[in-house]
Amino acid sequence: MYENSFPNKRFRETLLFVEKHVSKSNQILDLGVSNPFSKIMEKEGFKVKNTTGEDLDVNQSSLTNEGYDVLTAFEIFEHLLNPYTILEHVKCNKILISVPMRLWFSPAYRSKTDPWDRHYHEFEDWQLDWLLEKTGWKIIDSVKFTNPVKKLGIRPLLRLFTPRYYLICAERIAK
Repeated sequence: MYENSFPNKRFRETLLFVEKHVSKSNQILDLGVSNPFSKIMEKEGFKVKNTTGEDLDVNQSSLTNEGYDVLTAFEIFEHLLNPYTILEHVKCNKILISVPMRLWFSPAYRSKTDPWDRHYHEFEDWQLDWLLEKTGWKIIDSVKFTNPVKKLGIRPLLRLFTPRYYLICAERIAK
Protein backbone atom coordinates (compact mmCIF):
# COMPACT_ATOMS: atom_id res chain seq x y z
CA MET A 1 0.00 0.00 0.00
CA TYR A 2 2.79 2.45 0.92
CA GLU A 3 6.51 2.64 0.10
CA ASN A 4 7.79 1.48 3.48
CA SER A 5 6.66 -2.14 3.85
CA PHE A 6 7.17 -2.52 7.62
CA PRO A 7 4.58 -0.09 9.02
CA ASN A 8 1.82 -0.70 6.46
CA LYS A 9 -0.79 -1.81 9.00
CA ARG A 10 0.05 1.01 11.40
CA PHE A 11 -0.07 3.59 8.59
CA ARG A 12 -3.35 2.18 7.23
CA GLU A 13 -5.03 2.19 10.67
CA THR A 14 -3.74 5.68 11.46
CA LEU A 15 -4.83 7.13 8.12
CA LEU A 16 -8.36 5.72 8.53
CA PHE A 17 -8.50 7.34 11.99
CA VAL A 18 -7.26 10.70 10.65
CA GLU A 19 -9.81 10.62 7.82
CA LYS A 20 -12.56 9.92 10.36
CA HIS A 21 -11.67 12.87 12.63
CA VAL A 22 -9.92 15.56 10.58
CA SER A 23 -11.27 17.64 7.72
CA LYS A 24 -8.96 18.17 4.76
CA SER A 25 -9.57 21.91 5.21
CA ASN A 26 -7.95 21.79 8.68
CA GLN A 27 -4.33 22.79 9.16
CA ILE A 28 -2.44 20.02 10.97
CA LEU A 29 0.65 20.57 13.10
CA ASP A 30 2.43 17.20 13.24
CA LEU A 31 4.95 16.84 16.06
CA GLY A 32 8.32 15.73 14.74
CA VAL A 33 10.20 16.36 11.53
CA SER A 34 8.71 15.44 8.17
CA ASN A 35 8.35 11.67 8.08
CA PRO A 36 6.81 8.91 5.95
CA PHE A 37 3.40 9.28 7.59
CA SER A 38 3.25 13.09 7.31
CA LYS A 39 4.02 12.62 3.60
CA ILE A 40 1.14 10.11 3.35
CA MET A 41 -1.24 12.63 4.96
CA GLU A 42 -0.12 15.28 2.45
CA LYS A 43 -0.52 12.84 -0.46
CA GLU A 44 -4.07 12.15 0.76
CA GLY A 45 -4.88 15.89 0.65
CA PHE A 46 -4.32 16.98 4.25
CA LYS A 47 -2.54 20.27 5.04
CA VAL A 48 0.42 19.30 7.22
CA LYS A 49 3.20 21.31 8.83
CA ASN A 50 5.84 19.55 10.92
CA THR A 51 7.92 20.80 13.80
CA THR A 52 11.59 21.29 12.97
CA GLY A 53 13.36 18.80 15.22
CA GLU A 54 13.67 21.00 18.29
CA ASP A 55 13.78 19.26 21.67
CA LEU A 56 10.09 19.46 22.58
CA ASP A 57 10.81 18.67 26.24
CA VAL A 58 12.48 22.08 26.63
CA ASN A 59 11.17 24.13 23.70
CA GLN A 60 7.43 24.31 23.00
CA SER A 61 7.59 27.48 20.87
CA SER A 62 6.27 25.65 17.79
CA LEU A 63 3.11 24.87 19.76
CA THR A 64 2.38 28.51 20.53
CA ASN A 65 1.76 29.19 16.83
CA GLU A 66 -1.99 29.56 16.54
CA GLY A 67 -2.02 28.68 12.82
CA TYR A 68 -3.13 25.07 13.26
CA ASP A 69 -6.51 23.44 13.86
CA VAL A 70 -5.38 19.94 14.83
CA LEU A 71 -2.24 18.64 16.53
CA THR A 72 -1.03 15.16 15.64
CA ALA A 73 1.57 13.27 17.65
CA PHE A 74 2.04 9.85 16.10
CA GLU A 75 4.71 7.79 17.82
CA ILE A 76 6.22 10.86 19.56
CA PHE A 77 5.08 10.90 23.20
CA GLU A 78 7.03 7.76 24.08
CA HIS A 79 10.27 9.63 23.24
CA LEU A 80 9.49 12.62 25.47
CA LEU A 81 10.41 12.96 29.11
CA ASN A 82 7.48 15.28 29.75
CA PRO A 83 4.46 14.95 27.44
CA TYR A 84 2.41 16.79 30.10
CA THR A 85 4.12 20.06 29.14
CA ILE A 86 3.37 19.50 25.46
CA LEU A 87 -0.34 18.96 26.15
CA GLU A 88 -0.48 22.15 28.25
CA HIS A 89 0.97 24.26 25.39
CA VAL A 90 -1.27 23.04 22.55
CA LYS A 91 -3.15 26.00 20.99
CA CYS A 92 -5.92 24.10 19.21
CA ASN A 93 -8.94 22.17 20.41
CA LYS A 94 -8.34 18.76 18.82
CA ILE A 95 -5.45 16.31 19.05
CA LEU A 96 -4.74 12.89 17.62
CA ILE A 97 -2.09 10.82 19.38
CA SER A 98 -0.76 7.32 18.91
CA VAL A 99 1.60 5.57 21.27
CA PRO A 100 3.11 2.11 21.46
CA MET A 101 1.57 0.21 24.34
CA ARG A 102 3.66 -1.34 27.03
CA LEU A 103 3.88 -5.08 26.46
CA TRP A 104 4.53 -7.42 29.35
CA PHE A 105 6.56 -9.74 27.13
CA SER A 106 8.80 -7.14 25.50
CA PRO A 107 11.08 -4.47 27.05
CA ALA A 108 10.86 -0.80 26.11
CA TYR A 109 12.57 -0.02 22.82
CA ARG A 110 16.10 1.42 22.90
CA SER A 111 18.33 1.73 19.85
CA LYS A 112 21.85 0.40 20.27
CA THR A 113 23.25 2.87 17.71
CA ASP A 114 21.20 6.08 18.05
CA PRO A 115 21.20 7.69 21.53
CA TRP A 116 18.04 9.70 20.70
CA ASP A 117 16.04 6.74 19.39
CA ARG A 118 14.60 5.29 22.58
CA HIS A 119 11.31 5.08 24.40
CA TYR A 120 11.20 6.83 27.74
CA HIS A 121 7.49 5.93 28.08
CA GLU A 122 5.55 3.00 26.74
CA PHE A 123 2.02 3.58 27.93
CA GLU A 124 -0.77 1.45 29.21
CA ASP A 125 -4.04 2.89 27.90
CA TRP A 126 -5.10 4.19 31.34
CA GLN A 127 -1.84 6.17 31.66
CA LEU A 128 -2.39 8.11 28.44
CA ASP A 129 -6.07 8.58 29.33
CA TRP A 130 -5.10 10.01 32.73
CA LEU A 131 -2.45 12.28 31.21
CA LEU A 132 -5.03 13.71 28.82
CA GLU A 133 -7.62 14.14 31.57
CA LYS A 134 -5.13 15.96 33.84
CA THR A 135 -4.20 18.38 31.04
CA GLY A 136 -7.80 19.28 30.12
CA TRP A 137 -8.62 16.91 27.25
CA LYS A 138 -11.57 14.57 26.73
CA ILE A 139 -11.11 11.46 24.61
CA ILE A 140 -13.85 11.25 21.99
CA ASP A 141 -12.60 8.15 20.18
CA SER A 142 -9.89 5.55 20.57
CA VAL A 143 -8.71 2.36 18.97
CA LYS A 144 -6.10 -0.27 19.79
CA PHE A 145 -4.53 -2.52 17.20
CA THR A 146 -1.96 -5.26 16.87
CA ASN A 147 1.26 -5.19 14.91
CA PRO A 148 2.12 -8.73 13.82
CA VAL A 149 5.66 -9.40 12.65
CA LYS A 150 6.84 -11.96 10.13
CA LYS A 151 9.08 -13.90 12.49
CA LEU A 152 8.85 -17.18 14.35
CA GLY A 153 8.77 -17.44 18.11
CA ILE A 154 6.70 -16.87 21.23
CA ARG A 155 6.81 -13.05 21.12
CA PRO A 156 5.80 -12.87 17.43
CA LEU A 157 2.93 -15.22 18.22
CA LEU A 158 1.81 -13.00 21.12
CA ARG A 159 1.93 -9.96 18.80
CA LEU A 160 -0.78 -11.55 16.64
CA PHE A 161 -3.43 -10.84 19.27
CA THR A 162 -1.90 -8.40 21.78
CA PRO A 163 -2.62 -4.73 20.94
CA ARG A 164 0.62 -2.84 20.32
CA TYR A 165 -0.69 0.64 19.44
CA TYR A 166 -3.18 2.96 21.10
CA LEU A 167 -4.63 5.75 18.97
CA ILE A 168 -6.86 8.50 20.39
CA CYS A 169 -8.73 11.59 19.27
CA ALA A 170 -9.37 14.11 22.04
CA GLU A 171 -10.94 17.55 22.32
CA ARG A 172 -10.09 20.29 24.77
CA ILE A 173 -12.52 20.63 27.65
CA ALA A 174 -13.85 24.18 27.93
CA LYS A 175 -12.47 25.85 31.05
